[in-house]
Amino acid sequence: MARISQLLDAGPSLSFEFSAPRDADGVARLRQTLARLARHRPQFMSVTYGAGGATRGPTRDWVRTIRETYGVEAMPHLTCVSHSQREINEIINDYRADGIENILALRGDLPQDQPRPSQAFDTAVQLAAFIRQRASWDIAVAAHPEGHPMAASPQADREHQAAKLAQADFAITQFGFRSEHYERFLHDLRARGIDTPIIPGLMPPTNVAGIERMSALNHTEFPTTIRERLEAASSAADRRQIGVDIAAQLGRELLELGAPGLHIYTMNFSRAASEVAAALGWPAG
Repeated sequence: MARISQLLDAGPSLSFEFSAPRDADGVARLRQTLARLARHRPQFMSVTYGAGGATRGPTRDWVRTIRETYGVEAMPHLTCVSHSQREINEIINDYRADGIENILALRGDLPQDQPRPSQAFDTAVQLAAFIRQRASWDIAVAAHPEGHPMAASPQADREHQAAKLAQADFAITQFGFRSEHYERFLHDLRARGIDTPIIPGLMPPTNVAGIERMSALNHTEFPTTIRERLEAASSAADRRQIGVDIAAQLGRELLELGAPGLHIYTMNFSRAASEVAAALGWPAG
């Protein structure tokens, strides 16, 4: 396989994100999704990681499946939440044994309505530095062009994100719907001396309630014009096509701004993600 930073050097990349399923139906659906999306020959796929290690085993298993069954580079996510330094070190050793060369270091979401968990690291910056000492890997971090929802202020947010990206080989943004947010983010980081490659995330908006909920959690603008187009759709098929068209147009704008690739959030479904990829010049082989 290969390090993702090297793949980015070869030209705009395509990547997809998945979550480790929790039941047999989810497993069957994800296998179908992986088989379909692997045909687009993406540069890599990523697999999320549950807070507190809830999906620790499945994450590692699905990373292996993607690499071994579908021949695509896979990147596991790793969060700080609830983990001791010893546990993080064990996870790093497991992935090293699997031949992993890329990892996405995250703080992770803290459990809601519960006492703050005991953990070795409180930020992705600390986690990335710890990984860097123990593995010669490409380390990715998450980026928030519209600001992190827990940031104390816009200025503090930009400074924190600049420090985080300075530790990373590349970054992947939360999904958004306006290319100007990405453009402004790049400008602000370049002004701070940060030139880390930043891959923007795309989420085809096919479900109004779902997008509205996730946008609120991520501090992402959900434009009224997009909501109105989706709500005016006469069928689920029309709504999906509108979502695909919106994501594809945004993808074109981002690539024109010099984005090193596009990362499509799939929610473990393949059709909209596949249609967006094809529309952007990555047809299924």
